[in-house]
Amino acid sequence: MPFPLFLFLFFIFATVSTALPYGISYHIDCGSPTNTTDSFNTTWLSDRFFTGGTTGIVSEPLHFHHQHEKTLRLFPISSGKKNCYSIPSLPSSRYLIRTFVVYDNYDGKSHPPSFDVSVSGTVVFSWRSPWPQSLSRNGAYSDLFASFRDEALICFYSFATDPPVISSLELFAVDPASYDSASIANNDTILVNYGRLSCGSNQWGPGFTNDDDRFGRSWQSDSDHRTGKNKVVAVSTRSSIAGTDQKPNYFPTKLYQTAATTAETAEEGGGVLEYELNVDAKLDYLVWLHFAEIEDKVKKAGERVFDVFINGDNLTRVDIYKQVGNLAAFTWHHMVKNLSSSVLSLKLVGVVGAPIICGIENYALVPDDPSTVPQQVVAMKALKDSLRVPERMGWNGDPCAPTNWDAWEGVTCRMSKDNSALVISQIDLGSQGLKGFISEQISLLSDLVSLNLSSNSLVGEVPSGLGQKSLIHLDLSNNQLTGSIPDSIASSSLQLVLLNGNLLEGQVPDELYSIGVHGGAIEYVTLI
Repeated sequence: MPFPLFLFLFFIFATVSTALPYGISYHIDCGSPTNTTDSFNTTWLSDRFFTGGTTGIVSEPLHFHHQHEKTLRLFPISSGKKNCYSIPSLPSSRYLIRTFVVYDNYDGKSHPPSFDVSVSGTVVFSWRSPWPQSLSRNGAYSDLFASFRDEALICFYSFATDPPVISSLELFAVDPASYDSASIANNDTILVNYGRLSCGSNQWGPGFTNDDDRFGRSWQSDSDHRTGKNKVVAVSTRSSIAGTDQKPNYFPTKLYQTAATTAETAEEGGGVLEYELNVDAKLDYLVWLHFAEIEDKVKKAGERVFDVFINGDNLTRVDIYKQVGNLAAFTWHHMVKNLSSSVLSLKLVGVVGAPIICGIENYALVPDDPSTVPQQVVAMKALKDSLRVPERMGWNGDPCAPTNWDAWEGVTCRMSKDNSALVISQIDLGSQGLKGFISEQISLLSDLVSLNLSSNSLVGEVPSGLGQKSLIHLDLSNNQLTGSIPDSIASSSLQLVLLNGNLLEGQVPDELYSIGVHGGAIEYVTLI
């Protein structure tokens, strides 16, 4: 599904606070051969964890303020249509992933590329050429929350011959219970950021200012998203705010020390704050609103009351003082479904006094796409190594996911019988110049129906693991396989077995003869 990237134009210099509560963070300077330390004392790691590609640099380096915005990793078609960053050995938890992508005519072709970006096999960002000029020149930060178990897999899929590009990649561990994860599909949902606004404030946060956010979030000014005719007034306080910086979301104190309100009150015929956020109408959204009573003129409950409307629906009435008192954080969130427009509207309407708001967050709820059964991923990675599959075939990431893209070249997938995951059903790598051997891990492909590795230069023995009951067609002809034919491949399901053109020896298992007797086909040379 497409995600218009102009929604994520947060021109911030993303890095991370040193106060992360979960202690795990990576800051990868894509395309850089060395580690660097920025002005916020954050160490950016040299490029690593990638599957292929090459490096580049923006055409106007002086236009960018930080080193990690100037370098690029690009994935030309010679590296295959699918390439990934795979960050290994992560504790099972929830993480924030942030990317910075820029083109800046690094190749002199004035043609920004079209490509998709996926996380764990689910497409989350889509870049489509032509990019808006400001986006192409300045780049964009995009972020999301997702859960990983051991490995974070961020993959790039090229259209035609366009090479995907990335300038930096960051990962931060967050509380597994953050953003009400228990109520959104048991954590099987990715939260893609469609807006994180600090009301009445300029952009701020780790990497843009020295202000901390324990989750590494950066906050954009709300000014570009305000609509309506009421005059908006920015208010602020230096006082501490109760209830901030706490589990599971660790919302920063600074967020609640500024706010937007209106000059007009309800009694004066005004008292309305309005915002618009661009969205993809095919998705559901999780909206978080942040409030604090930071004006001295409100001294008791009932002196500031306002209604919250989203897309015209009156959803709740807010009296901050009644809820939490003075100088204390109050949050409210709501799931928005069944959108009919590409704009999500938020309106705060004063009932008593003027409305006030400190922050707005909007996240698309992107359901996880099915992924390949883990054991079969293990098997396919082992085959990639043992068969010496060339880089041009793009055997990277999940073999089958995302489902809106083709599987690995030469691989056919289908849904499992219980519709819970994807499985490998066919492998067709005939005449691909392979020079390795067939890994025993192929036994883990329990749904494999057809295997064709003919007319390569494979050596070693026919693995005993080729005994899947699912296997119907087997073509290993015209290689350099040695040893005997294992009894295990004499599956009752086999209808075609081609072993000719090898250096096999010994006896043919009796069960293989029955294939021809029952209408199937078997072909092999006389064994030594």
